[in-house]
Amino acid sequence: MRIDQSVETPWGISVFGAASINAAPDVARLRVAIKETRQQAGEAFEVTRRGVNQVREVVRGHGVPDRHVSTSRLNLESSYVYGGERKFVGYECTASFVIELRALDTLEAVLVDVVEAGANEVGGVEFDVRTKKELRAEARRAAVAAAREKAALYAEAAGVRLGAVIHIKDVDSEQLQNSYRSHGRSTEGDGEGDLTPGRVTVTAGVVLGFSIIES
Repeated sequence: MRIDQSVETPWGISVFGAASINAAPDVARLRVAIKETRQQAGEAFEVTRRGVNQVREVVRGHGVPDRHVSTSRLNLESSYVYGGERKFVGYECTASFVIELRALDTLEAVLVDVVEAGANEVGGVEFDVRTKKELRAEARRAAVAAAREKAALYAEAAGVRLGAVIHIKDVDSEQLQNSYRSHGRSTEGDGEGDLTPGRVTVTAGVVLGFSIIES
């Protein structure tokens, strides 16, 4: 993946700076779903609705408030199999959940219990931090400092004096984050197993343009 670090008109000194901040996650988002197929639409609705209620009760039993559980509307569609000719299987009803956990040590137990309660699809676990906004600001300041240091080095090597900042261009944080992952720099979920939180990496990048002062 290529991150554009250029400016259309060359002038002065243009440099790219990046920084990443690692933090221990304090939030886990568990994505699960209930998917049931029945010959009758009403029966598919009913068994799925029953599963939704059971999953919610299990999650409440782990001390997770309702506001931390997002549930989709029940979705119903016809289900077919294809093997030469299309054959009707039944009506498939689906409900999906995003369960936000603040007590990370309960993650494995919650996952086991919601599966036993009726969730038959597990979409994965995402670890995050609630202070991401503050961490992003810290990473941006560090990225600016890195760009300034690089510009000063270039100016010294070129035998010129560094002037004021006259151009600032933000680099998309998500694009930069993907670049870090592709190079193996992100440490998200780098523990011994899939449910080990590891570290969350917050990145920032900036392009700074400096004028050159004539000696």
